[in-house]
Amino acid sequence: MNAGQRRTAAAAVTGVVAAAVLGELVRPRSGRTEMLDWSEIEALGLRQLKGSDLSAVELDRLEAHYAALSSRLEDPLLEYLGGLPPGTQLPHFQALDRPAWLRLNLAVLRRALDPLQSSLSLQRSHLNDLGQYGINRYTAGILAFLAKRVLGQFDPQLLGREPVQPALYLVETNIAAFERKEDLPGEELRSWIILHELTHAWQFATNPWLAKHLNTELERVLKMAADRQVGWQRLRALTVGLPRQWEAIRRLQAIMTLAEGHGNLVMNELGRRLLPSFERLEKAHAKRSRERSALEQLFWRITGLELKLRQYEVGEAFCRRIVERHGVAALNLAWQSPETMPRPDEFKDPERWYRRVVGGRALPAGQPARPVSP
Repeated sequence: MNAGQRRTAAAAVTGVVAAAVLGELVRPRSGRTEMLDWSEIEALGLRQLKGSDLSAVELDRLEAHYAALSSRLEDPLLEYLGGLPPGTQLPHFQALDRPAWLRLNLAVLRRALDPLQSSLSLQRSHLNDLGQYGINRYTAGILAFLAKRVLGQFDPQLLGREPVQPALYLVETNIAAFERKEDLPGEELRSWIILHELTHAWQFATNPWLAKHLNTELERVLKMAADRQVGWQRLRALTVGLPRQWEAIRRLQAIMTLAEGHGNLVMNELGRRLLPSFERLEKAHAKRSRERSALEQLFWRITGLELKLRQYEVGEAFCRRIVERHGVAALNLAWQSPETMPRPDEFKDPERWYRRVVGGRALPAGQPARPVSP
């Protein structure tokens, strides 16, 4: 057998082996598998967070400290934004370590996707099992990455089967690490983060329609994903999206851009007034946002988390422009209904939103027409 014949024979053998392997990979096995294995995701994520647990005693102590800080900040916040509806209170802050944050947000994700699990199930095969493992690792990786970054969180408790009160959290492990790295005053740092998260709580407490509207939009997006045909087409709808989904997603993004920008505006305006070390905090936070390794930058882009950072910047620029030219009461009109929310193209032209929504309307009484001065 000459060299050419040997190469042909080797290629034929390789082809037969590859076909056999592929056949084994796709050969149906007994039973079905769900797209996401929550237990495996949790285990994979927690494995990346070893050594970051806080004791129950320490968490209780921290929550008492957060309560004291929050109680001092609530009056200035409400003076700036406007009061709460009668009988309404803002939630208390809970202290979390990184593993607790991961478990909490895994539960949030599960709350959203569990109703779709039956429609996302696949016939078991080695290939589908491998695909499920890859998705589980990807999901766990995102959650573990964020568990090491997030400082605070407001959970409006969306998509629950039963009504649950919204909740506020500070991720103490990350705050303490940030405090140590930049040598920041700890009480002021926590107060600054509390101002941002309290603003989110105010947004939902004063506008009950908001949670219902977000629920409706989220359910619409998820239903469109589930209405696809089978298997991986549904996964594509969930991860990449379809044209009709993107319309709903753009509406959701507009709401989140306003919410995050509003939170940033308030924390910075009141932080400048109330916190002696505000400029240090602001510089350290900007540095934290800039200092990302090439791998981290790639991760932010491919996961879509870069868009989240843009929401803070675009939303704050919009809110600041309206407040500086027309006052806090004018901006508060954005929260009255879905129709008064800025449209995606209005973030680049705040005056266009102002003409559409405010125009010659009289502003609500009892709210400051301009930012509260130091």
